[in-house]
Amino acid sequence: MSITYLEAIREAQARALAEDPRVFIYGQDVGAFGGAFKATKGLAQEFPGRVIDAPISEDAIVGLAVGAAIEGMRPIVEIQFADFSTVAFNQIVNQAATFFWRTNLPCPITVRLPCGGTLGSGPFHSQTMESVYAHYPGLIVLTPATVEDAYSMLLEAVAIDDPVIFCEHKLLYYHLKAETLPTEALPVGRARIAREGRHLTLVAYSAMVHEALAAADELKTEGWDIEVVDLRSVKPLDTDTVMASVARTGRLLCVGESWPWGGVTAEVITRVASEGFALLDAPPARLNAKDTPVPFHPNLWAAHRPTARSIAAAARKLLRQ
Repeated sequence: MSITYLEAIREAQARALAEDPRVFIYGQDVGAFGGAFKATKGLAQEFPGRVIDAPISEDAIVGLAVGAAIEGMRPIVEIQFADFSTVAFNQIVNQAATFFWRTNLPCPITVRLPCGGTLGSGPFHSQTMESVYAHYPGLIVLTPATVEDAYSMLLEAVAIDDPVIFCEHKLLYYHLKAETLPTEALPVGRARIAREGRHLTLVAYSAMVHEALAAADELKTEGWDIEVVDLRSVKPLDTDTVMASVARTGRLLCVGESWPWGGVTAEVITRVASEGFALLDAPPARLNAKDTPVPFHPNLWAAHRPTARSIAAAARKLLRQ
């Protein structure tokens, strides 16, 4: 028996509800319907009165969660698509993110953002928002790439006293499976070496970890050993693990599904270039989605985002330098 990425998220929420009476879930259609992607299926029946349907107002949803957190609760908010979180932007970055610094009181909310593109989902249901929220102090931004991390990091998010933006990738919901749920895990803020190598460091996060691993498999047939680093969280960012990897390989390629301008990949490269320039044998490079809105057509979408093929091509170019 195996468990999917989506089921791991559901199981983490069930465990959080069972273990802490302060936890509740709030969002559009999360109750009887079980959520847009069924991440809360059955939880309203198992925990009556604690999985609550919200009006169609992301601003009001997060505002209520902030108020509840101030009063001692630990709300989990589900935004149906990460794109719609911009409607609640003021509540997230001006209220939740700043609350501790203004009052010395915690604001422990977890905002679940189903993010990333899928076939035909287009510009309004495909965005990855981690770079935007990582810009703001006071927020923790998590980007789980595995079933194990989807489970363990969501549980840790609920326990953290700071507001957490939990970026769960929709493309992984059903496509990613594991045999069991983990009993232990790396803490938030620690990256992991997803694959060891010696010729080049590939830094990725969320669904791009799997594209990076596939690219590494392809390059292995050509004699290249590629190290893949899964960031796991982008705020905080584990610079030490990235730097240690670059020290071993001498080359750095950062990959992200978000747009290139001012993104996570830019931040990683900036840190390595400023703090570990002497470690590099070639200029660091990055690969992001095209700097356009996400296209609807599957063929255009496939060309818009990084893939194993385009990552391998970028890595070959870097390896030749």
